[in-house]
Amino acid sequence: MLNEFSRTQLLLGEKAMEKLSSSTVAVFGIGGVGTYVVEALVRSGVGGFALFDDDKVCLTNINRQLIATRKTIGRKKVEVMAERILEINPKARVEINAAFYLPANADEYDLARYDYIVDAIDTVAAKLELIVRAAEANVPIMSSMGAGNKLNPTMLEVADIYKTSVDPLAKVVRHELRKRGVKKLKVVYSKEQPLIPIDDEELSCRKNCVCPPGTERKCTDRRAIPGSVSFVPSVAGLIIASEVVKDLIKPAD
Repeated sequence: MLNEFSRTQLLLGEKAMEKLSSSTVAVFGIGGVGTYVVEALVRSGVGGFALFDDDKVCLTNINRQLIATRKTIGRKKVEVMAERILEINPKARVEINAAFYLPANADEYDLARYDYIVDAIDTVAAKLELIVRAAEANVPIMSSMGAGNKLNPTMLEVADIYKTSVDPLAKVVRHELRKRGVKKLKVVYSKEQPLIPIDDEELSCRKNCVCPPGTERKCTDRRAIPGSVSFVPSVAGLIIASEVVKDLIKPAD
């Protein structure tokens, strides 16, 4: 019978679609990368989602984040993303967590409940905690490395973290995971040399903060604010989604 996922089923088959529908993917970070991960997964037939992000949609998100529009500014990202999921697939199972995942609150979340985890977090401490805990829970995870300060989406590629190069964030993560005994991690990263953002006070969030009222982690708290475009984080997110789908439907060894 024809349905919203019929065209996907023509490629993947009925059993694969059933597997996707019964799977739950946790996405940590509903931003430039994470929103496109979720979008592609729900349109691929994934039936369950757990969304993690404490942030609200900001004016400066409009250039790259799928859920950011003039109408959604000031709203919680997880709530806007959940609404979009259900507009695409009303039968989807959606859990929202308006929280910032950190070592301090990691015990509150049972990662073993999920079939797959996507790390689209931009904070190193949170990233490392999530990766280590996913490994301990034996839940497959894929991480996004740096998508900011880049202009060439064709230089994105999938690799194990220990095979990465050039990407500054990957270098830090690689070093820290080795110390923590994590043996492998699938990532999407870029070999493009990061650009240096233009130093312009008129464009500086530090002096012209437009974060919505009630925002807990303002951009003014960050050491550096990267430049960004619409076509690099989005492609990174779509690449992650493709890997998640392929991994979920892959026959068990």
